[in-house]
Amino acid sequence: MYNVAVVGATGMVGRTFIKVLEERNFPIKNLLLFASKKSEGTNLEFKGKPYKVKELREDSFDSGIDIALFSAGAAVSKKFAPIAAAKRCTVIDNSSYWRMDESVPLIVPEVNPQDTDWHHGIIANPNCSTIQMVVPLKPLHDHYGIKRIVVSTYQAVSGAGKNGVDDLKRTACGEQPKQFPYPIYNNCLPHIDDFLDNGYTKEEMKMVNETRKIFHDEDIKVTATTVRVPVENCHSESINVEFEKEFDLKDVRILLSEASGVVLRDDPGNNIYPLATAASGHDEVYVGRLRRDDTVNSGINMFVVADNVRKGAATNAVEIAELLIRRI
Repeated sequence: MYNVAVVGATGMVGRTFIKVLEERNFPIKNLLLFASKKSEGTNLEFKGKPYKVKELREDSFDSGIDIALFSAGAAVSKKFAPIAAAKRCTVIDNSSYWRMDESVPLIVPEVNPQDTDWHHGIIANPNCSTIQMVVPLKPLHDHYGIKRIVVSTYQAVSGAGKNGVDDLKRTACGEQPKQFPYPIYNNCLPHIDDFLDNGYTKEEMKMVNETRKIFHDEDIKVTATTVRVPVENCHSESINVEFEKEFDLKDVRILLSEASGVVLRDDPGNNIYPLATAASGHDEVYVGRLRRDDTVNSGINMFVVADNVRKGAATNAVEIAELLIRRI
C-alpha cells in the first residue's frame, strides 16, 4: 500500500486522477489532496469518503508520500516537483515543464515503459494529443519504421480545462469568450497555445518534440497543425504516416487490433469509425479510417480519437504509477 498525493486536486484533471485511482483500485494507504490556498477546505470524495483539500506548501511532502500526481500548471511543477523528489516521493507531472528535460523520462506505458527505470524522482506525462498519437503508432513503428508523420488535430475544449468548457457554453448563448480569442461555438480555431517565431504554436511543437523523445528517434519527421473545435470532450486526429518499409493493410489492422490500449473501429461501409461520443469516458485510443496514401511509396492514413482528460492526462499518469509499483 502506498501514500499517494494529488496536486491540483480540484481541477478537471485532478478530479479525474481521483476518479481513476478509485476505478483501478490503486493500492492506497493514505490519500492526500493539495491545491491552491483558495481551494483549501474543499471536500472531494474517494471511495465514498470525503477528503479535505489542503493548501500546497513546501512542507506538504514531509509526511512520507510515495507517489504524487501533479496537474497544477508549469509554475507549480517547477517549484514543488523537486521539493517532493528530494523527500523520496516520485512525482508524475502532467504539466509541460519537465517534458523535454533530458534527465526526466517522458512516458506512455504502452510505448516506452522501460524509461521508468532511469527516473530521478520526476516523470513527465506527455501532452494529451501526443499520447493518443503514439499509442497506435508504436506497433507500426516497431514493424515498419516511421519516416514521417503529418498530423492535424481536432481538439476538444476540455483540453483547456473548465474554462474551455465554460467558453463553449458561454459562446453558444451568444456571450463573449473569456478563454479563447474568438467564440468557439460554431467555429474552429487553428490556435492552441502561443505562436512561435517559426509560425507553429507551442502545442504543435510539443507533438513534434515529444514524439521523438518518446520513440527515442530523432530522425522521425513530424509536422502538426492543432485546431480547437466546438466539442466538449475527446480529441480527434487525422494522421498521415510514411513508413520506411512496405506494409500490407491487413497486417496493419491485425497489429492495431492486438495492440495494448487500442480499439480498432474500422468498417466505414457500415459507418463504423472512431467518434468522440464513443471514446468519451474510456481509457483506450480508438483507431479507424485506415487507408493507403498512394502519393508516397509506403503511406497510410488513419483517424484517431481518445478521451483527452482520461488517457490524455489522468489515466496515463495513473498507469505510470502502476508501472512504478510493478517494477519496484
